[in-house]
Amino acid sequence: MDIVSIGELLWDLFPSGERLGGAPFNFSAHVTKLGHRVSFISGTGEDGRGVRALKEMERLGVDARFIASVPSVPTGFVTVHLEAGEPSYTIHRPAAYDFPSLDATLFESIVESKPAWIYHGTLAQSSPAVRALTRRLIDGMPSAQVFYDVNLRPANDDPAVVAGLLSGATLVKVNEHETTRLALEFSLPASPLEAFSRAICGRFGCAGACITLGSRGCAILYRSEFAQCPGYPVRVKDAVGAGDAFSAAILHGLASNQPLARTGDFANRIGALVASKSGAIPAWTLAEAQAL
Repeated sequence: MDIVSIGELLWDLFPSGERLGGAPFNFSAHVTKLGHRVSFISGTGEDGRGVRALKEMERLGVDARFIASVPSVPTGFVTVHLEAGEPSYTIHRPAAYDFPSLDATLFESIVESKPAWIYHGTLAQSSPAVRALTRRLIDGMPSAQVFYDVNLRPANDDPAVVAGLLSGATLVKVNEHETTRLALEFSLPASPLEAFSRAICGRFGCAGACITLGSRGCAILYRSEFAQCPGYPVRVKDAVGAGDAFSAAILHGLASNQPLARTGDFANRIGALVASKSGAIPAWTLAEAQAL
C-alpha cells in the first residue's frame, strides 16, 4: 500500500557515534522493508548532516523527493542517553524538520498515489508549519486513515496539540507510561488496558488504539475488537526504533487483513527483534522474527 509519513528526520547522537533516526523516518524505513511505498515528508539543513542524511535514505531505500532543503536552519539532531537499554533524549530545536514544504507538483503526486494511511507523531507536530502541512494533506486525501504515534517528549507535548491530534486520528499508538499521562490529562481510566483503549477511542472518535508493553507485548483495540498479545523477551541492546518498527508491523498486519491477535503478535516480534540489535534501523529479516 501507499503511506504518507511526515515528521522529524534527525541524527541520534549516541556516545558511540551518530545514527540517522526520528520516529517518522524510522517508521518509514521499516515499513519500506515490509514492502510498502512511503512518501516521507521532512526537511534537512544545508549542512554536512543534511548531505549524509540524504545518502543514508538512499541506502535504506526511502524516497527523498519530499525532503525540503531548509536554509539557515540545521539538520535535526538529538542527544541520546541510554540507561539499561532505555533511551532518553535532549532535543535540539529549531531544526530543519520543523519547516517542511511541498510544491504543487509534489503535493499532487502524493494525492494521486491515494495513500491508505498518513502517519505522524507529536514531536514534529509541535511545529505550526508541520501541523499546517499535515492538515492540508488530510484534507486533500479524505479517504486516507491517520496513524498517530503519540511518542510524548518533555517540552514538546502541549496537551492542546495532543488533544487535536487525537481527535484527527484513526489509530493511536501509546506506550504504557503514556497511558498514565493521557489518562490523567483527559480524565480517562488508566486501567485495565481495554478500558483505557475504549475510553480514549470513545472520547476522541478513534477506530483503534495500540498500547506497547515492552517485553510483555502489547494490547490492541481496533474496530471494537480487543486483543492482548504476549511479548518476546530479548536481550535489549537499545530500544531506540523498536516502537517505530512495531508501528510499521501493525500497519502491515492491518493491510494484510490478518486477525487482530496475529497482527499484534507479528508487531511484537518485529519490535523485539529491533530492540535486540544496535541502532534504530538495524538489518533484520522476517526469518529472524519468526524464529523468536
